[in-house]
Amino acid sequence: MFRADHVGSLLRPKEVKESRNLWKEGKMTASELRSIEDKAIQEAVSKMESIGLESITDGEYRRDYFHLDFLKELDGVSVTGGIGANPNAKPADDKWTPPVLSVTGKLRHQHDIQVNDFKFLKSVVTKTPKVCIPSPTMIHFRGGRKAIDIQSYPDMDLFFHDLSEAYKEEINHLYDAGSRYIQLDDTNLAYLCDPKMREGARQRGEDPDELPRTYASLINSVISHRPDDLHLAIHLCRGNYKSTWFAEGGYEPVAEILFNNIDVNTYFLEYDDERSGDFAPLRFVPKNKRVILGIISSKTSHMELEADLVTRIQEASKYIPLNQLGISPQCGFSSTHHGNNLSEDDQWRKLELVVKTAKDVWGAK
Repeated sequence: MFRADHVGSLLRPKEVKESRNLWKEGKMTASELRSIEDKAIQEAVSKMESIGLESITDGEYRRDYFHLDFLKELDGVSVTGGIGANPNAKPADDKWTPPVLSVTGKLRHQHDIQVNDFKFLKSVVTKTPKVCIPSPTMIHFRGGRKAIDIQSYPDMDLFFHDLSEAYKEEINHLYDAGSRYIQLDDTNLAYLCDPKMREGARQRGEDPDELPRTYASLINSVISHRPDDLHLAIHLCRGNYKSTWFAEGGYEPVAEILFNNIDVNTYFLEYDDERSGDFAPLRFVPKNKRVILGIISSKTSHMELEADLVTRIQEASKYIPLNQLGISPQCGFSSTHHGNNLSEDDQWRKLELVVKTAKDVWGAK
């Protein structure tokens, strides 16, 4: 939708983090916490709009994790275990591994998850409010068939059907509340670019060459009947925790299916370093879709030079027309409540650079 955009999450302000801990300890009510979050979100919205962003999120200030806070609200979902981090993925060194979602019962949309948060965001923006929710694939990949209760789902087709129906209901309610820009955050299609992750899928009994088709069908079943004025984006991520990551590899293994079989309007793609490969896979992008190049890192305080960003945009335009491109940071600044290893000032300067570069390259936001 916009030449300058961002993935969604922002570093949590100190007061929000401290208040959330007090709430978890029973020392603050949910209502008191929400009031503090409301104030912080209003301040973040004002800042985003003042630097020229047209796409506005709530910074995910109300979440601990970009995916768990949403997915655990579905009936039938439990949180267990973890996967190993890439040993070369510095600077995180605290042995943390992300939780794994498992399905322990029938999947159902028991209540609205993001709707009230969206309504508040919509009430305080003057630009376009964007809702970021985890991709439905997040419930399947890390655990595979073994993480899905066999008694609840002896037939995997029924599992994917129920998952799709739960997501459709949430998205329909978001639309009814006024949402016109929704982003699905998906690590799994990017993980399928990594040879180690592909081998892990094989060990779980999955075919890594077939999974992209399965996931494309799942996502399409959720969004294919959406209204014409609902803009859908998908963000691919190789992991984002305290400036570390969990996978690497170019988009070539999934590119043709990713760009041609999934009915989204826009792709947010990591392209901040060599982990993401070259721009050649962009040759598969059809003319009616847009790619947002994540060429500014949300993981480091190093400030990119605009001249270097322009060069990279020009390199990408060898494979896809310039008018189909935009730019953003490669990921959120705080996919988990911990946040990446940079300051709030670094974060805002990087977002200002996104806007300035977009204006200089395309002459528009």
